[in-house]
Amino acid sequence: MDMRGHAAIVTGGGSGLGAAAARALAGAGAKVCVLDLNADAASAVAKDIGGLGLACDVGSAEAAEAAVAGAREAHGPCRVLVNCAGIAPAKRIVGRNGAMALADFEQVIRVNLIGSFNLLRLAAADMAGAEALADGERGVIVSTSSIAAVEGQIGQVAYAASKAGINGMMLPAAREFAKIGIRVMTVAPGLIGTPLLLNMPQEVQDNLAGQIPFPHRFGKPEEFAGLVMHIVENPMLNGAVMRLDGAMRMN
Repeated sequence: MDMRGHAAIVTGGGSGLGAAAARALAGAGAKVCVLDLNADAASAVAKDIGGLGLACDVGSAEAAEAAVAGAREAHGPCRVLVNCAGIAPAKRIVGRNGAMALADFEQVIRVNLIGSFNLLRLAAADMAGAEALADGERGVIVSTSSIAAVEGQIGQVAYAASKAGINGMMLPAAREFAKIGIRVMTVAPGLIGTPLLLNMPQEVQDNLAGQIPFPHRFGKPEEFAGLVMHIVENPMLNGAVMRLDGAMRMN
């Protein structure tokens, strides 16, 4: 899809992977709505790219519906959705103080998995009502999973489960939407140099980066954004999970 003049929505767009994706889409000529729980962060990125920044709790039906409606009013029907909103708190199932609180698990599922589905359903409805483009395409949805979906580490049960859920809903969605020209893809990053990692002690960063076969460094948010743009632009990419991890396999 040629993004010039078309509307895009990016969740978690106030920083990290989402901000990089928002900038790449804007650079390709898209009208971008940046959604983030942090309203100031969303507005700052939107200001940089000439887009619209809105606060949004992706796990809330009402908040997401209002955000998609606001984006539609400003830019027209959504043609591309990039789901990047997510959290990754670490906690063992049974720790020193006993069993993990169920609310802790629920919160990760709410933001990462339910949040991704929430925006997927709304964006897809927007796309379904839009006029088909010359090649019959109506839209593209890209969600962000993780290699932890299949290689989750100790302490990441909620995160791994949420990302496995994102992988699992991708193919049924792609099959359902194929008849109306909406593609659904998932990117599963490894270790990407976002603030979450770059704020760790340098020795921890060096140890983690050393586990990546090649290149021996964290991925860059711009490399994630580049893959998102390739997915958007290549109509044969549909119904697949693409790893972006430098051949890393977690232990």
